[in-house]
Amino acid sequence: MSLRLSTVILPVRPWREGGRDQWLRAERLGFHTAYTYDHLSWRTFRDGPWFGALPTLTAAAAATERMRLGTLVTSPNFRHPVTLAKELISLDDISGGRVTLGIGAGGDGFDATVLGQEAWTPRERADRFAEFVPLLDRLLTEGAVTHQGTFYSADEARTIPGCVQTPRLPFAVAGNGPRGLKLAAQHGQAWVTTGDPRVFENGTPADSLEAIRGQLAKLDKALADAGRNSESIEKILLTGFTPERNTMLDSVDAFVDFAGRHRELGFTELAIHAPIPDSDFAADEDVFEKIATEGLAQLG
Repeated sequence: MSLRLSTVILPVRPWREGGRDQWLRAERLGFHTAYTYDHLSWRTFRDGPWFGALPTLTAAAAATERMRLGTLVTSPNFRHPVTLAKELISLDDISGGRVTLGIGAGGDGFDATVLGQEAWTPRERADRFAEFVPLLDRLLTEGAVTHQGTFYSADEARTIPGCVQTPRLPFAVAGNGPRGLKLAAQHGQAWVTTGDPRVFENGTPADSLEAIRGQLAKLDKALADAGRNSESIEKILLTGFTPERNTMLDSVDAFVDFAGRHRELGFTELAIHAPIPDSDFAADEDVFEKIATEGLAQLG
């Protein structure tokens, strides 16, 4: 099974002070897609520079020509389907149809309370996500949408002319619970996982593989329930959140070993973080570039 390699560029560098260069380098290195996180701030980067995902992707779309672009991931935490749809069709137009929307239910970090609301419970996040995704799907495929839901409403919302990609830009749905997997099976062109957080800190690589194998089995069941087969959906692993997080980018050989194990599970795309010094994503720049240009070739 073929495997694509993508990268994640966190929006921490001003555009004129290295930000633009990162996106150009990603295209030069041949990455399939360059993603960015869609947060208002995030973890240890909270007190430093952090730029908006969609404006950053718009600038990247204007600067690049071939590489796909996307979010990993957008969530309902601070977004509404109507305004998001308008921004997405604009970004898809500017990029010439190179956008993938990674989308998830959101978490309980800074984004959950920054607008002044109480953090939603896991159940409410799932309820909102279950309404958000189908409505966004409609907004990106229908010229005018009216919807009165529990959490979101639209009154003859216009998203003309729609996406460059047809019938709309692809959704990469993140979710490992029953409801998230159901949404991936019903609306996703791809499914995203970071692995199992329960084995992130203290588990072994073998523990992680077994846990992910279980996630994939549940995905296959959700796909079957939706009348789809496993090959009908791309499977993306956002790396950096498994027990190998501190070693997988140490060398080309370490990456090839990691990538081979996950390709055998059925993944079609791996996303590795562009190095950021003095952070959880610190890595040797030369090794990163060698992985980008040589890693997949060594898989055979």
